[in-house]
Amino acid sequence: MQHRWILAPPEELNGGAILWSKVCRSECIARLLLRKGFHSAEEVENFLRPRLSSLSDPFLLPQMDAAVSRILAALDRHERIVLFGDYDVDGVTSLALLNEMLRAYSGTPELFLPLRIEEGYGLSRESVERCFEQHQPQLLIAVDCGTSSVNEVAVLNELGVDVIVLDHHEPKAQLPGCVAIVNPKIAREADNPVCPSEADSMSNPRRQDCLRHSGSPFEYLCSVGIVFKLCHALLKTRPLPEFDLKSKLDLVALGTVADIVPLHGENRVLVQRGAIEIARTSRIGLQKLMQIAGVRPPILPDDIGYRLGPRLNAAGRLSTAEKSLRLLLTQDESEATMLAAELDRQNRERQDVEMQIFAAATEKIHNEFDATRDAAIVSGARGWHPGVLGIVASRLARKYHRPAIVIGFDDNGIGKGSGRSIDGLNLVEALNRCAASLDKYGGHEMAAGLALCEENFDRFAEAFRSTARELLSHEALQPCIRLDHELPFTEIDVEFLRWHEMLQPFGNGNPQPLFFAREVEPVVPPRVVKEKHLIFRLRQGDRHRRAVYFDGMANQLPPPPWDIAFRICADEYGGETLVAMHIEALRAAERCEGD
Repeated sequence: MQHRWILAPPEELNGGAILWSKVCRSECIARLLLRKGFHSAEEVENFLRPRLSSLSDPFLLPQMDAAVSRILAALDRHERIVLFGDYDVDGVTSLALLNEMLRAYSGTPELFLPLRIEEGYGLSRESVERCFEQHQPQLLIAVDCGTSSVNEVAVLNELGVDVIVLDHHEPKAQLPGCVAIVNPKIAREADNPVCPSEADSMSNPRRQDCLRHSGSPFEYLCSVGIVFKLCHALLKTRPLPEFDLKSKLDLVALGTVADIVPLHGENRVLVQRGAIEIARTSRIGLQKLMQIAGVRPPILPDDIGYRLGPRLNAAGRLSTAEKSLRLLLTQDESEATMLAAELDRQNRERQDVEMQIFAAATEKIHNEFDATRDAAIVSGARGWHPGVLGIVASRLARKYHRPAIVIGFDDNGIGKGSGRSIDGLNLVEALNRCAASLDKYGGHEMAAGLALCEENFDRFAEAFRSTARELLSHEALQPCIRLDHELPFTEIDVEFLRWHEMLQPFGNGNPQPLFFAREVEPVVPPRVVKEKHLIFRLRQGDRHRRAVYFDGMANQLPPPPWDIAFRICADEYGGETLVAMHIEALRAAERCEGD
């Protein structure tokens, strides 16, 4: 699809050039910071130099007091505690962190992970029955799930089990009857004086109305971030001087980046400091995984998102996440070596399965998709492995610039699917409008899961496409390359790279800047690497730069001169730090929108 190139207009420094130069000493970086909404040197300083001391009081999270009180009571009474998690990286790191916290208090929690294929996501009826049969918990702490599990929590309550939910998924119309639901997307009752008291039942309808999304300052935390806040709250209530919570930020960074939550506010602090802890982690399993994945310090979000995260996710996608959890908790070097190798093998297997389904889905879509008509993509077939459908949906959403739902059906016609969205469409809101065709659904604005019967597939597909057409504007459906700043070759040097790297960690909510250079020419023909990548020697005026265009062979190069969209990063070579340039897009030179 043809992309529009849109160059952001340069922000006016409004006489504050001296102020900005004192803070960052780069006009380009100053303009990028202004675009983020900062208005003072203090705000910029806090962004460029994140500090753990800036983290908010954990008791500001809803229901945190009740959760801490109940957990400490369970520990004091030596109750049977079960930590019930999810099979993705966020769920597994959450379980590992909370397990280590409770064991520091001399607790002996049991850890439980649902079976993805047999039991599905979260507190399903099947997983709840198996969990109770195995462990007979008196207190069950559901992590990264549970906000929508009204019926399942009711069953646990009837069995005499108290339930605490630590979760970040969107709440629905009714909330389960828990001791506490620590979810930043649910409002604190104290913020609304007309709400019933804390002692009232969680099933009280008036109470439910008060617990909807509140615009909480913790809104962007994923589950491992919420568990970190819970651990902080426990330590504030009952200190353990020997427990180093800061060293556990390796787990928090892994789960936060892998769950693709926005790197805003506290998430930015947790990931920035957590990356440092990963680099010096004492976890033998994580050390072995880094070795097999070729990850070396300094640790960047891309290392987590593309190397460590997929390997930790692979086990849960294809079978059970038990191996990933064991890898994070083991203290045995031989076991760690074995588990890291197994996760690496399963990740390669996952990639093969994903490629097959993506190819099959693309073939189906090629015969049916009309960019002028269709505002969304829905594809499904029997035998598609549910563990990789989210990745396939993500790839389809990028390829076609449309919200994408991918569904796999078993031999009985029972379907499980995953969806990924584009800017402009809240996926959960869209699925709400299609609920009549679905058995179950839930998730976030940009990612969701669902279940439905094969007989309802066509009805759902039509409803979802129609809903997307209503909710998405014409502009939102036009793929574009948004360029952050024009950066001539004359301004690219190691000093500029230093300020650029202070914008890290890059990721969702804090994307790496995409720069623009106009009218560049190749000095010599590009060199082809691995039959798909191109290495250029480029000239702009009298300045030369080396640049890499990954997968550039897949694109036909127009006659020069060219405009290029590119990113920069540090490249260590022979003990020297160089500025590497990665081309993201290339076209014949012309004016940009916004010029």
